[in-house]
Order: sequence, then C-alpha cells, then structure tokens
Amino acid sequence: MYGFQIRIEGEIDVIEARVVEALKAEGFGVLTEIDVQATLKNKLGVDRRPYKILGACNPSLANQAIDAEPDIGLLLPCNVLVREEEDGAVTVAFMDPVAVLQLVNQPTVTELAQDVRQRLIRVRDAVRTAE
Repeated sequence: MYGFQIRIEGEIDVIEARVVEALKAEGFGVLTEIDVQATLKNKLGVDRRPYKILGACNPSLANQAIDAEPDIGLLLPCNVLVREEEDGAVTVAFMDPVAVLQLVNQPTVTELAQDVRQRLIRVRDAVRTAE
C-alpha cells in the first residue's frame, strides 16, 4: 500500500483543522492545499463531496532528503487527504513515505522515510484521539 488512513465522525472543517494542528505538533507545515471539490466544480461542473489534498512538509527533514538526493523533490511533499464519505464520515489518508521513497533506493532517504512515517502515524493517532 502507498498510504494509511483513518475514518472518523465529525465536521470536515473541524477535522481538517485538527489534522493541521497535529501536523504542526510533529514539525510539519501545510505548503499547499488543493480543494479538489471546488476545482472540479469550477473546471468541469462536477459536484463532489468535500475532498482536499494537503501538501505537508517538515523543512528540516526535507532539507536532509534533498541533501541526500537532489531529485527527491519529485516525490515531495507528503500528501494528506481529507475527504467526506457518502455517509458523512470523514476519511483522513496519509501518503506512506516509506512506500513512496523506496523508489529512491538510498539508505539515508530510507532512514528519513521511516522517521517521517512515524511522525505521520502520530499525527493520525492524535487526530483519532481528539474525537
């Protein structure tokens, strides 16, 4: 698998805010926010449930990864998906950096990916326990 997720009950905006706060607690900032729902509505006239992609980055770890592999930016940032399901529940999904960064096949990057995965797991758990 290339990711891991949780499914929780609550308002999507509240859950997204909890995700952002939990990311901050682990040293990540959100560099990008793609509102897929709004984009598809504007560009294609398609109605979708709320669906956002957050591009999360830990600057210190990103810097180390770029030092180890200059082209690593092709695989960054770590995407976090927040989407509303048909039943109103919210899924928060995290890119698994170990799965994605194994493409690089470089020991330093593998080590960093393990660290990032553990941080994202803690973010997932913090979002879950804040219910």
